[in-house]
Amino acid sequence: MTVSLHVLTPVAPRRRRRRRYRLRRLALLVLVALLAGGAGIWYGRRAVTKPHHHSVTPQAPTHKPVARRISHPSTLPLPLLHGTPLLAGTVDPRILAPAAILVDARTGRILWAKRPYERRKIASITKIMTAVLALREVPWRSTITVDKRVTRVPLVKEGLRTGERVRAWKLFYALLLYSGNDDAAQLAISAAGSVHAFLHQMNAEAAYLGLRDTHFRSPSGVIDEGNYSTPWDIAALTRYALRDPRFRRLVRRRKIQVRWARPTNSKIYLNNNWLLHGYHGANGVKTGYTNASGWCLAASATRHGRTLIAVVLDSRNIYGDAKALLNLGFSHG
Repeated sequence: MTVSLHVLTPVAPRRRRRRRYRLRRLALLVLVALLAGGAGIWYGRRAVTKPHHHSVTPQAPTHKPVARRISHPSTLPLPLLHGTPLLAGTVDPRILAPAAILVDARTGRILWAKRPYERRKIASITKIMTAVLALREVPWRSTITVDKRVTRVPLVKEGLRTGERVRAWKLFYALLLYSGNDDAAQLAISAAGSVHAFLHQMNAEAAYLGLRDTHFRSPSGVIDEGNYSTPWDIAALTRYALRDPRFRRLVRRRKIQVRWARPTNSKIYLNNNWLLHGYHGANGVKTGYTNASGWCLAASATRHGRTLIAVVLDSRNIYGDAKALLNLGFSHG
C-alpha cells in the first residue's frame, strides 16, 4: 500500500511542536493574569485615595427625607410623649370634649388625658402637619405660581387665582391664621409636585413620628372620610412642630396685613384661634371644624417659662375646655 509522504511525519518532532504550543498558551495565560492583577491593584488604590462623590458630598434630597429616615430605624426619635397622666385623680376638670389631653411641651410628659387614643376626625388641625412638611420643603421667600388645581378645592378659600405669583411666606400665614384650603393645596403641590405625592409624605411623616393612630386624606382636612387622629397624636405632632421657630412665629401671630397684586392690593389674615385674644400666655396653635369633626383645637400657652399643650376634639366649647386644661397644668407646676 502506498502512503502519502506528508502523513509519515516522525513522532518525536510532532511531540516537540505540541509541547512548544502548550508552553506558548501557558505563557499567554500568565501574562493576562498578571495584567488583570495589576489593573485591579491600580483601581483599588485609586478607589481608596479618591472616594465616590456621593460619600463626600451628599446630594440634596429631591423629595421626602422622611422615607430615608424610616429606612434606618436607629435614627428614629424618642417618643414625643410619655408617662401616665401625672394629674389623674387629683382634679377632675369639667371637659365637654369626648377626647382631650394636656402635656408638658418641654418634657413631653402627659399631665391629664381623656380617651387619648380615640381616633376622631380632626378637620383643619390637619394643617399642622401640612405646615411642618411645607416649611421644610418650600423656601420661605420663594415665589409660587398658583396652580389651577388649587382653585377647585371646596369650602373655605382665600381666593387664590390661577397663574398669580405669590410669595410662599404669605401662603404660610394664610394656611395657619385664615386656614385657607386653597393655601394648603398650593403648598402641597409646591412641596411635592402634587397633592397625592404630598399625602404620601404626610402619612410617612406620621409613621416616622410614631403617630400610629393618624391618617391623612387631604392637606387641609376638608375631607373627613379617612382623615383622622387622636388627642395623643395631635399633642405629639404639635410638640414636634413647635420646635421650628418659624412655625412658632406663625401660629402666635394674631393678625397680619400683606400686600397683594392688583386688583386685590392687600389682604388681612386674622388668626381664628381666639385664645390668643383672651388667655394670658396663649401662643397658638390651630383650630378645626367640619360638620363631621365638630369643633377641635390644639392650643399652646406659656407662663413662667413653662409651655403646655392642650388638645380637645369635638367639643361644644373648645376654648372653655382648653382654658380648663391649661389652668389645671399651670396650677400644678
